[in-house]
Amino acid sequence: MARAAVSGRLGERLRWRVATLVGQREETPTTRTLVLDVPGWPGHLAGQHVDVRLTAEDGYSTQRSYSIASAPDGALLELTVQRVSDGEVSPYLVGDLIDGDLLELRGPVGGWFVWRPEQTEPVLLVAGGSGIVPLMAMIRARRQLGSTTPFRLLYSVRTPEDRMYADELQAPDPGLEVTFLYTRQVPEGWPRFPSRLTEKDMAAVAWAPSTLATSYVCGPTPFVEYAADLLVDLGQAPDRIRTERFGPTGG
Repeated sequence: MARAAVSGRLGERLRWRVATLVGQREETPTTRTLVLDVPGWPGHLAGQHVDVRLTAEDGYSTQRSYSIASAPDGALLELTVQRVSDGEVSPYLVGDLIDGDLLELRGPVGGWFVWRPEQTEPVLLVAGGSGIVPLMAMIRARRQLGSTTPFRLLYSVRTPEDRMYADELQAPDPGLEVTFLYTRQVPEGWPRFPSRLTEKDMAAVAWAPSTLATSYVCGPTPFVEYAADLLVDLGQAPDRIRTERFGPTGG
């Protein structure tokens, strides 16, 4: 019976569902959050993703994976998609969809790169660019639960206009500390020159190894590998570091 129940839950996650776009909002000039109504959605954990499938009139089909941005207990599912100029799927999702359009999706997918409500250890979130999306789901899940688990976020972007969820991240949220890092252009009066993430930057936000904190690092593959190495150099145990990456050599 237990095996049958597990098989049933897996089948629910693996089948394709038809979602209706019921809203959308611009996060940056190149990213948009899609708000979807998904009948029969089985629920998800903060950090999971879905597969989105597009099918042309001639039958050609393609699919891509997108992280879930919304907290688990919401009635609607939110995906934040960044347009890739030579992409096959993202330009359509960001620029062509209108409310009422239908999308096929499958999921939720993933069980390692997730934050669970029962976790009480301190959390460090490290995001590069659109790697903020699954980490934002974790921040929202924590807030929705009223959790007192301490969170720190280090968010690296090229310029201030590239920040997703900027207003939300700058709003008061007890127990959440947010640090922005700019690599190409900084706001006027910013105390740090634009540059890539450094060991000094990481040391300023990393939890002491003795706290047994869990770190989640998400972004382009080179960024993730470099950030994870910095955390190890600062004394964090590799098994306390969870990574999610994307790009030519990433997932």
